[in-house]
Amino acid sequence: MTLIALTAARIFTPLEIIEDGVVLIEDGVIRAAGPREAVTVPAAARRVELGDKILAPGFVDVHIHGAAGHDVMEGTSEALESVAAFVLEHGTTCFVPTTLSASPPVLLRALEGLSATMRSWKTKPPFGAPRAEPVGIHLEGPFLSAECRGVHLREHLQPPSGKLFEELLSAAGGALRILTLAPELEGASELQAAAMQNGVRVALGHSNASYEQAERAIAAGAAHAVHVYNAMRPFAHRDPGILGAVLTDDRVVAEVIADGVHVSEPALRLLVRAKSISRIALVTDGVSATGMGPGRYLLGGMEILVSENPVGDDPRTGQLVCRNSEGKLAGSVLTQDCAVRNMMRLTGISLCDAVRMASWNPAQLIGLGDRKGSLRPGADADLVVLEPNGDVMGVMVAGIGNFV
Repeated sequence: MTLIALTAARIFTPLEIIEDGVVLIEDGVIRAAGPREAVTVPAAARRVELGDKILAPGFVDVHIHGAAGHDVMEGTSEALESVAAFVLEHGTTCFVPTTLSASPPVLLRALEGLSATMRSWKTKPPFGAPRAEPVGIHLEGPFLSAECRGVHLREHLQPPSGKLFEELLSAAGGALRILTLAPELEGASELQAAAMQNGVRVALGHSNASYEQAERAIAAGAAHAVHVYNAMRPFAHRDPGILGAVLTDDRVVAEVIADGVHVSEPALRLLVRAKSISRIALVTDGVSATGMGPGRYLLGGMEILVSENPVGDDPRTGQLVCRNSEGKLAGSVLTQDCAVRNMMRLTGISLCDAVRMASWNPAQLIGLGDRKGSLRPGADADLVVLEPNGDVMGVMVAGIGNFV
């Protein structure tokens, strides 16, 4: 039995702030979290004093395509391990590898490779140091709107098909957790029902849906909107469209890419006012170029160009801009710790609230709230150590960290 007691000036659960707190960990699971005077620390526990630092749950990224020079569409253990190692340095302790629209054979191979790697890691992780945990696959495409496809290639889009979905589901080997779907497409409602019957959460995205079409999908159980504002029918006061439904329906959690490029400051502030702290999930939509610098990279086999951000308002954002050959935004090089700091800076929310958007909210969204995204008894000991400004000073996955 391994016992660790972590003490810090503040603990973000993140639903509350505990001053001068203790987190007690036993064999990789949180056994207690509370003020020092309320938590009994066994004599056998290893004590780690973190001084004036903040303990918070590790971040959960439900939309990421790659990092550190690798794309998850490679479907290899090497690619997934590179992404997992990189994102952990930035506080992300679990993530949902996200595919891109591709021809069915290519997509099936990627899903088979990802699911095989994830299964092998559960039985025998190929590394000694901690890595972020992949907790499912996010299928972004091919059932998307041609009008709002973003950088997804038109020739790779498919009409909603139960047969193709069954093939994709089978290739994912039980790992498929999220399906992005344009609800206005013919056959989308039937596909949504099939996905949900198989335990797959349906997200609205890359959609030109009307308000009414979006609301029907939400009423049928779609509770997640992908990279809000981007690749969506624009809002108009007489034609609110899918964005009007997302902003006004409390059943929907809104993903947002808070990199200072995808969504402007006023639009971020509007999102916070419309959805509140509890209905926003910070995602990266990160691509293989994340952590690499300017140059040419691949996103699902498509070449993208990464260059200096022409906005250049605050160097702390650290953001380059990723575009395809047509000049369309093609994911980001954002990391979740940067997203947390950006939300604080651009919208004025507290660090604790920004952490909630990066941890508790996305964990709840994908049905892992009992294990991930919080510091409470029974949850996995996935933690991040933060400075008051949001900088990451240490991470822990399942009780193994770089600061103990």
